Amino acid sequence: MELLTEQQRKRALEAMQEYLSAPAVENGKTPAEEDAELDAKRIALIEKELKPLLSGYLSGKIPLSEFKSKVDGINKRNEFWGFKGIKGQMFFNMVQNVADDPGECDQELKSALAVPANDQIASSRMKTFANYVKRLGDQWVERGNTRYGAPKQGSVPFFLSYFWQIQDRDTWPVYYTNSVNTMTDLNLWRPSEDLAEDYLAFKRIHEDLAVLFAETSKRKFTHYDVEHVFWFAGKNPYEAVKDEGVPPKRMAVVPDAIQPVGIDTGRLPESYVPPIVSILPLMARHDHSLVEAAKRSGTSLERAFEKSVDAAFTIMGYETKLLGQGQGRVPDGRAIAPDDNYAILWDGKVRGEGYSMGTDDRIIREYVTTQSRELSRRFRNIYYAIVSSSFVDDFDDAIAAMKMETEVSEVVLLTADALVAIVDAKLRSPLQVTLGPDGIQRLFTSSGVLTAEMVREYLI
Repeated sequence: MELLTEQQRKRALEAMQEYLSAPAVENGKTPAEEDAELDAKRIALIEKELKPLLSGYLSGKIPLSEFKSKVDGINKRNEFWGFKGIKGQMFFNMVQNVADDPGECDQELKSALAVPANDQIASSRMKTFANYVKRLGDQWVERGNTRYGAPKQGSVPFFLSYFWQIQDRDTWPVYYTNSVNTMTDLNLWRPSEDLAEDYLAFKRIHEDLAVLFAETSKRKFTHYDVEHVFWFAGKNPYEAVKDEGVPPKRMAVVPDAIQPVGIDTGRLPESYVPPIVSILPLMARHDHSLVEAAKRSGTSLERAFEKSVDAAFTIMGYETKLLGQGQGRVPDGRAIAPDDNYAILWDGKVRGEGYSMGTDDRIIREYVTTQSRELSRRFRNIYYAIVSSSFVDDFDDAIAAMKMETEVSEVVLLTADALVAIVDAKLRSPLQVTLGPDGIQRLFTSSGVLTAEMVREYLI
């Protein structure tokens, strides 16, 4: 019995063809060429470091604490799988941190991480480990802690499949959230509530598509290659409009005036992100048609951009307030997470060629000093974010000065694409992606540029 209908196979082939025919990027290489280099590096790292390390742990030669630390170090130095995200290393840390019995934790991990001989054993191991994770979480809450600090069962398929593919990459694909979301958006598959069965269905679809893609393209397709097709197709599923000229009536700043994504293609909408947020990347780039649309809506593009950024934080669940115009020298807005004891001050910068932080950093430091001093009396951590299309020039000195002279913990240069990606992740998995330290807050704990690619890798 075939898993996919003819229409689904056709849709999957369209995604494959778009990936293979994508033009070269700035470095002169196509996405497929870049991914081939990535896979070669992955395989080399597996054979040289990861597989021997995992084998040493499973055989008892390497203790759990050393194994976990070395896995973390390897993935920080080689970002080939996104394992440092919330379902990878953070989940690993939580499992060990909340476990009362270190010996039991070690044994549960050894049993779960060993590569299964077949699908039936894989299902059994995934269910057993998921039950163990649930028990750890329940015990953690019973001791008076919140669910935020407990490992989540939903992380189990990604976590285990990462280690399984190290041992046998031709059999066990990595259960990426991005791949699951893209498969759902393409109407190829919809996961159920059974983690083990969902992973096996995911695996079988990858197997079928690897054969279909290879037969059609006349080239070899591995699980990694199928993964790349889904990653490419899911890279920007939430932009309401494209650069290549869209009728102005579709780009009005008033949300009700924006038609749903997908209508112009003859397909149903797939994005989880509402138009007022999905339009942010185009607004940030100072799209000329949007300038005119803003005028017709009785506002400026800059003010509309601020409202859309505020809407993004509101949709994520923050307590928000627009500041900006008419209130003196203040940031454009703030977003507060009272339950997690932190606040974000933010400014929106509409720039066609990217924003240079050195242009007005002195003025920014002045008003951030005032605002952050007041907020620091109420919240443990204060972050400052600048939202723009991209960032140019050297910003390290400006960030260092900001952190030294104000109460902010970190300064995040947040691309509009990244902000939309965060909203998308939150709306897709509202319980899995929290505002706290095991979720969105972690994205703001490192200064520098935060891109959509970084968001997707962290929230996979």
